[in-house]
Amino acid sequence: MQVKRTACLALSLFFLMLSWGCGPEEKPHRVDLSKREHVSLAEDRNVVTYAFLPQYSHTVSYERQHQLLEYLHKETGLNFKQVFPSTFDDHIQMVGRGKIDISYTNPVIYIKLAHRFHSSAFAQALEVYGQERFRGQIITRMDNDAIETIEDCRGKTWIAVDPGSAGGYIYPLGLFAEHGMTKEDFAVIDFAPGPGGQQEKVVLAVYAGKYDIGSIREGTLNVVADKVDVSEIRVVAQSRFYPGWVFSSRHGLDEEIRQKIQEAMVRLDHDNPHHRGILDAADIFGIIAAGDEDFDSVRDLAEKLEISLDR
Repeated sequence: MQVKRTACLALSLFFLMLSWGCGPEEKPHRVDLSKREHVSLAEDRNVVTYAFLPQYSHTVSYERQHQLLEYLHKETGLNFKQVFPSTFDDHIQMVGRGKIDISYTNPVIYIKLAHRFHSSAFAQALEVYGQERFRGQIITRMDNDAIETIEDCRGKTWIAVDPGSAGGYIYPLGLFAEHGMTKEDFAVIDFAPGPGGQQEKVVLAVYAGKYDIGSIREGTLNVVADKVDVSEIRVVAQSRFYPGWVFSSRHGLDEEIRQKIQEAMVRLDHDNPHHRGILDAADIFGIIAAGDEDFDSVRDLAEKLEISLDR
């Protein structure tokens, strides 16, 4: 009996709700759930995305760059968002998809970005002590008596940073070429696994004795000094100097935005105590204006080594 009363009450409430939903002049509106519209959230056009090529861990990338981005925000009024590609190739692909507005990369990656996606160089970092150029280093363990000179590297196992790394691969490869060695002259050439932190991983692999030699950019040993005893690492040889790291903008970025950023960067002065901390954190001495032609020597090296800019 109780069940029958409950059912009658529920039915009454159902018809009552129908009477509330539709007035005397209204008819029910049928909704066709088979027709759906995809809604995507628009990206914030007021945010400038910025990425540091992932040669170091994401933590190091952030620590080196966040003060610079805070400074640029104050100087330009633009909002910056640092993004963190996992690998060199990931960085390149993100630029191609318009996901990175401003790139801070080595010159080898820059000439690939310019070739493939028409990115434009607008500034260049001054290395420590104000140099406009940097170089690669070939390292081994201090106790590896079998390797004293660059010629001793022939036939040995080599770990490099990444195929697109300038100081960590391309510049040392050019040095080996000057001494008559090609990639085929090594027992093994491996690249540090990603994501991020490849420079540190090269030093750690050599330190652990997993490879006879490694190639890194000059300055990396200072970065990893808190992780390994760098007195156990010896620099066998160093490459020629090539242009320093480059700031570039993706194709299509508003010229006014690019100009504001360039002008703010160039105003950074290491002698200014308010600027020194920003530059020291980024491990650079200063920033100067630059153009695409400043990296032609890197293009010449890539051509000499038959390095494709298309991949």
